[in-house]
Amino acid sequence: MNLADQRRFIDNITAWTDMQPAVYHGHVAFIDFTRFGMPNPIYINLLREPLERLLSHYYFLRYGDNYRIGLKRSRAGNNETFDECVMRGGKDCDMKQMWLQIPYFCGTHHFCSEVGNERALEQAKYNLINHYLIVGISERMRDFIALLEILLPKFFTGALQHFDSLDERRTHLRSTKKKFPPGERTLEVIKSDKVYVMEQEFYHFAVAHFEYIWKRTHDDDGENFLPQQFHFEKIKP
Repeated sequence: MNLADQRRFIDNITAWTDMQPAVYHGHVAFIDFTRFGMPNPIYINLLREPLERLLSHYYFLRYGDNYRIGLKRSRAGNNETFDECVMRGGKDCDMKQMWLQIPYFCGTHHFCSEVGNERALEQAKYNLINHYLIVGISERMRDFIALLEILLPKFFTGALQHFDSLDERRTHLRSTKKKFPPGERTLEVIKSDKVYVMEQEFYHFAVAHFEYIWKRTHDDDGENFLPQQFHFEKIKP
């Protein structure tokens, strides 16, 4: 998104004063509202293990998911496995397709979209720490929701109870209908790729930060939220 479009995007969101407070959801790279003289929104996000995300996307293009059953996807009829794609150097399984979570967190700087750019990785880490209230991981969805309920009660009160009431089929909105795990040879090729190494580094950085937040807000058993950990006195005039 170029600078002018960022301005339009910010104006569009901040102009809806009658609809505030509000939650906006979308696939948008990080935008720093303060560059335009506006306060940033409360950013939250959710990450997935990079290879699992790529595998799901690869097979989603071929077989779809359980959300919009019957919808023909762009690669429907192409039954090539991920292993076969990697061995022939296909586009859909190219490691460039894995360069996704870093650029989203990096933002709109020119280097963010440059595949394998080390500065993009560092900027993504910086933004995650400094501009996101919390970033969850899909493998710990329930813990993520529990934290959201504590951190943003105006929006998420009751969310955990609702999540716990769902049956297993509904705890995730959608899942790819058919997916085959990669073979050992494929894993060797992938794990030697720079993009994989960088996306894994960012993912594990996010996991460590999430775990830090979780431990700081829970008892030693990790079962219960800690009570208020600070004390204060009101100063009377």
